[in-house]
Amino acid sequence: MAAVIDSPLRRASGSLFGLAYGDALGRPTEFLTVAEIHRRYGPTGPRELVGDPVLVTDDTQMALAVAWALREAPTLTPEAVEPLLRRRFLDWAVSPENNRAPGMTCLRACAELSRGVRWQEATQADSKGCGANMRVTPVGLLDVDVDTLAGLAQLQAGLTHGHPTGLAASDLTAYAVRLLRDGVAPADLPALLIDRTHEQERTYHGDWLGDLWRRSGADSPQKFVARGWDECRRVLHRLVTALSQPDDGGDPCRHTGEGWVAEEALATSLYCALRHADDPVAALARGATTAGDSDSIAALAGAFVGAATGMAAWPAAWATRIEYADQLTALATPWD
Repeated sequence: MAAVIDSPLRRASGSLFGLAYGDALGRPTEFLTVAEIHRRYGPTGPRELVGDPVLVTDDTQMALAVAWALREAPTLTPEAVEPLLRRRFLDWAVSPENNRAPGMTCLRACAELSRGVRWQEATQADSKGCGANMRVTPVGLLDVDVDTLAGLAQLQAGLTHGHPTGLAASDLTAYAVRLLRDGVAPADLPALLIDRTHEQERTYHGDWLGDLWRRSGADSPQKFVARGWDECRRVLHRLVTALSQPDDGGDPCRHTGEGWVAEEALATSLYCALRHADDPVAALARGATTAGDSDSIAALAGAFVGAATGMAAWPAAWATRIEYADQLTALATPWD
């Protein structure tokens, strides 16, 4: 697998560090109202990292788990990647550092995975929580064909979140990172993602997902995946409508949802990234200043903006203070 040649901008570093920075800024605001965030941080929200190290949440921890599994895989096939994802997720589940209010869906699925059952049986089949796509950014940084990207994105989601919308939103999140890393203009992204929901609407990646579709009771794998693409398309249309209107500076969750579920996390983080494409720190602050899942929204906003603009988007001093900086550097550098 060839590395992406992008050393001047360091887009992979910009994306992975951006995810961690957004996660860290959104961590202390996640369960606050917007009014409470404004009282604490001012009208623009949090724009400075606090602490040394600056702590992140399970969003960054699990993104690192995905990234290490991809790095360790001898080939990027389902047979090679699934056991590595499983081991990394289980290591995360029992780690003493897993004390950042982790998602219950991930914990329940990991408990089942630890029993050695097939992942299609271990996954939480009715969950489309944002844990499916908060961690998928590393997949979008790989130099692989789009079908492999889709398979990897949906497999890593499916180990814990078996709902078709979790799969589709993870696919779209990784695809968005890929497009931005490859130089697509941020403003063009919503239309390209909507196009993908139509193109993939009845594509079931059976070589990656096996018989997961049967857990849903759907009549066919095609009907199973179509539901996920349809839900993602609807929220992306809401995103387009919101972006077409003047920005009042308010909570983006009012337009595209609070981000607790995967498709809303995708759309709301894109709203923040696209509204503030020229001011990356403002994109993070906007994501952190929400009544919803602020750490996940800000984390994905950071992943998107960082993929578009590179490492220079972020204050240089942050790179030495963020938690897991050594791992972020080790993983991102070969992909730069």
